[in-house]
Amino acid sequence: MSTEIGRRRALQIATLGAATAVVGAVGTWRSLIAPETSALDPQADEGLREPLVLSSRDGVLEVDLTAAAGAVMAGRLTRALGYNGTSPGPTLRVSPGDVLRVELANNLDDTTNLHTHGLHVSPEGASDNVFRMVEPGDSARYEYTIPSDHPTGTFWYHPHHHGTVADQMFGGLFGALLVAGPDDADTAQDRVLIVSDTTLTTDGEVAPVSRQQVMQGREGELVLVNGQLRPRIDVSTDQPERWRVVNACTSRFLELALDQHTWGFLGYDGQALGQPDERDTVVLAPGNRVDVLVQPAGVGTFTLRTLAHDRGGMGMMGGGSPGTSAETALATMRVTGDDTPAAGPTALPALAGRPTAEVADLRGETVEGRRTIAFTMGMGGGGMTFGFDGREFDPDRIDQSVTLGAVEEWTIANTSPMDHPFHLHVWPMQVVEAPDVDPTGRPDWRDVVIVPARGQVTVRIRFADFSGRTVYHCHVLDHEDQGMMGVIDATP
Repeated sequence: MSTEIGRRRALQIATLGAATAVVGAVGTWRSLIAPETSALDPQADEGLREPLVLSSRDGVLEVDLTAAAGAVMAGRLTRALGYNGTSPGPTLRVSPGDVLRVELANNLDDTTNLHTHGLHVSPEGASDNVFRMVEPGDSARYEYTIPSDHPTGTFWYHPHHHGTVADQMFGGLFGALLVAGPDDADTAQDRVLIVSDTTLTTDGEVAPVSRQQVMQGREGELVLVNGQLRPRIDVSTDQPERWRVVNACTSRFLELALDQHTWGFLGYDGQALGQPDERDTVVLAPGNRVDVLVQPAGVGTFTLRTLAHDRGGMGMMGGGSPGTSAETALATMRVTGDDTPAAGPTALPALAGRPTAEVADLRGETVEGRRTIAFTMGMGGGGMTFGFDGREFDPDRIDQSVTLGAVEEWTIANTSPMDHPFHLHVWPMQVVEAPDVDPTGRPDWRDVVIVPARGQVTVRIRFADFSGRTVYHCHVLDHEDQGMMGVIDATP
């Protein structure tokens, strides 16, 4: 281990030790549980804490990540899962052209691996290879070479071993991954807000889920921001802030709103859009990220919330289970400074360091292939089935073969009664037809696209730079684990 890695590891251990000491001062994790409650007694309304940031130096970032039980959640030391003892895990900050090396140690009871969600990197070997398996007690070294022209923005990492993804994410295994560059917005604060949900028992364990919850897509009773319940975000009236919001929920859709404020929308999924657009709400499917500008409207306390969002239900397939993600308070923003009370939304300022971005547009490109794929649900001998085009996931089967360098247009259909978020690894998608997209507007790039119930969307993809096998899937992770995933192979 290099001296630099040693220093970083020491800092991680010191940070974890400090967090553990705070909890330990009150007693062991079992003594922190209120016995008269039916679930963990959470601590709410504390000041926002952001994950430890590990940044590259001289073009390299080397990190040790240990996946294990035992993480602080909602102010309590629990038996939930984390990386290096925390959930979220450390924020990894790199730049275009860097090399990211991760030594992943598996101290779980189940197989795991690592996926760098949204990064345009190789899907083979020791890079973003989701077919790789790290068995309990083993470790594996990952190495990601980030292209010099990689977009700057907000990405994230999490496990991706088929069959255990939902449980490990629900348990707390995820973290932010930032690609930073000279064109980043110049704001007073640049915050990472990772929204997740889980359910904990009185013993501090992650609660088991029912078959019905898996079929619908589980939603946890605790909705957390950076592992905290309704944290307080302290801001000043005189400076705009950049918030990088990650939806790390297993199935929950987020419809973000901030009392008496409009969002300065900067872009989805790490694809910068230049100067901000004003929006009242922003919808994030599981896996989506959004960068927003927040301009405080005046002193006071304002609630950051996710509004009720109907993502559809199983209908006759599953006994009529509804699929509405309930309205939930996520955090409070406490604004201090100028004593003028808030009178309503204020105009969004132009951002220094963020000119109108040159964003690629495939709408004028020659399309070399068109295909349609469909989310499908049905009833089989063992109950509900999930897949694409009537077939469940098979890691040994190639479902889509594409030519390296080609531009293709994909129509993604959804024959089911519930919304499904479609995620393609390695190659971002330009959305050209969708209910929430202006077909004549600015290019809209995402790596997770919501396909509405009994509807469809159309995307264009340039299969650039990297050959090899990877996957596309539903990012309601219970559905992915049940078979709603396919294999794509790019060859020269």
